[in-house]
Amino acid sequence: MAAVPPSDSSADPDVDRVPVGADRVDRVPVDIVRLDADLELPTYAHPGDAGLDLRARTSGVVAAGGGRLLVPTGVAVAIPRGYAGLVFPRSGLALRHGITVANAPGLIDSAYRGELQVILLNTDPHGEYAVERGDRIAQLVIQRVAEVTWREHADVADLDGENRGGGFGHTGRR
Repeated sequence: MAAVPPSDSSADPDVDRVPVGADRVDRVPVDIVRLDADLELPTYAHPGDAGLDLRARTSGVVAAGGGRLLVPTGVAVAIPRGYAGLVFPRSGLALRHGITVANAPGLIDSAYRGELQVILLNTDPHGEYAVERGDRIAQLVIQRVAEVTWREHADVADLDGENRGGGFGHTGRR
C-alpha cells in the first residue's frame, strides 16, 4: 500500500504533523477547561480512532420510547476557527440500548465556549437507559471546515455539473 502524501499545512501553522509509522497524523491544538476535576478528559480509546470519548458529568435516566436527556460532559473547549466539533453517537450504545445523539451529528462552532453537552435520545420502545457519571456517552470529532462565499447565478442551468433531478432517492434502489 502506497503512503498517502501529507496534506499542505502551510495555510494552518497550528497543525502539527506527527509521523506515525508510514502515515502522518494531523494534530490540532485545542484549548480545554476541565469543569469537573474528577472526570477524565475526552480521550481516544485506540490509536487511529477519529472520535474522542465524551463522558457524562451527571447521572440520569433516558426514558423509553423517545425520551431525551441533556447530559453535561464537564469540559469546555476553544475549537480553532476553521474547525468544528461534531458529536456522534457511540455505536455500542446504539446497538445494545437504542441510545443515540438526538441531533446527530451535534455541531460545535468554533466560537462556542460553554460546557459541551450531549442530547441523548432513547429509541428503544420499552427499556429506559440509566446514564451514570463517568460513562462514555458520545464521541467528539474535530474537523476542518471551509467558510463559504456565495457566487450567485440567475438560473440553475448556469451551475456546473449535471442536474440529477428529484433527489431523495430519485436514482433508485440499486
